[in-house]
Amino acid sequence: MNTLKSFSILLALSLSLWLSAHAHAQEITSEAILPSVNVSADMTEGEIRKVDKANRKITIKHGEIKNLDMPGMTMVFQVKDPLMLDTVKTGDKVKFRVEKVGGAFVITDIRSGK
Repeated sequence: MNTLKSFSILLALSLSLWLSAHAHAQEITSEAILPSVNVSADMTEGEIRKVDKANRKITIKHGEIKNLDMPGMTMVFQVKDPLMLDTVKTGDKVKFRVEKVGGAFVITDIRSGK
């Protein structure tokens, strides 16, 4: 009985130490890989000029797109998800994120600019 009790205590302590070390390692990894980021920092303000659902495109008059080093202008973008086009209409003020994907400028996120 004493051997079984000792084994159970040793097993419980081992499991507790392993869980504690695993949680600490995950915390360190999360901080190192995913540092705190200001989500709105790479969002650009703009105004919808045209929505082209058939071609999955949207025309936006926008300010400077800092992550692409692009000045403000009016241009046509593709959208990553065609459902994004259901959330906007001509004249809407928006904030959006755009990335260069395979040579095309693709909107990956769009939100009301209110």
